[in-house]
Amino acid sequence: MTSRAEQQMAFVFALRQRGVKDKRVLEAMEKIDRGEFVKGLFSERSYEDMPLPIACGQTISQPSVVGIMTQALDVQPRHKVLEVGTGSGYQAAILSQLARRVYTVDRHKRLVDEAQAVFDKLGLTNITTLAADGTRGLPEQAPFDRIIVTAAAEDTPGPLLAELKVGGIMVLPVGQSDAVQSLIKVTRTETGYDYDELLPVRFVPLLDGMGQD
Repeated sequence: MTSRAEQQMAFVFALRQRGVKDKRVLEAMEKIDRGEFVKGLFSERSYEDMPLPIACGQTISQPSVVGIMTQALDVQPRHKVLEVGTGSGYQAAILSQLARRVYTVDRHKRLVDEAQAVFDKLGLTNITTLAADGTRGLPEQAPFDRIIVTAAAEDTPGPLLAELKVGGIMVLPVGQSDAVQSLIKVTRTETGYDYDELLPVRFVPLLDGMGQD
């Protein structure tokens, strides 16, 4: 039986092997226990580099993808970050270690409530959770320094682009949900938006409206 410390060492090693090099991101991922966000049958697989099912037909993302997305986001200590797609809460918890304030929205109230319970347990006080239609972003708190979307849109959502500060970065998967999607980094400039393609990924689709739960 491997110990928790050995599992964590192997976990961080796997992240490095898959391209997560940023020291602050690795430290945040070492500090936030993924096991807190995986329930039931799959909890023993918390430290494997694979996506796992959670409630409401959603998934907790593969840790290396979480790491690469977080690294691409380049979050700084004074930043205000918006996450669209709370899911298990794991990504928001990692962002909370890097940013001043994290706002996370999900269309499933059950997921928001369950994530909030874990944040409370872990003492993460700089995260605001909301049950809302994430495709519209969070206009009342805009603009944001950074925006991360953890579900795949067919195209970059206009409302989210509009809520990004000049100089701000958004990271999101783009593409058809049943085909290969690309992880995209969008940087807002004085004159428009620059797009960089990072890697192929597979995420659940980004849906508008509220979930039935």
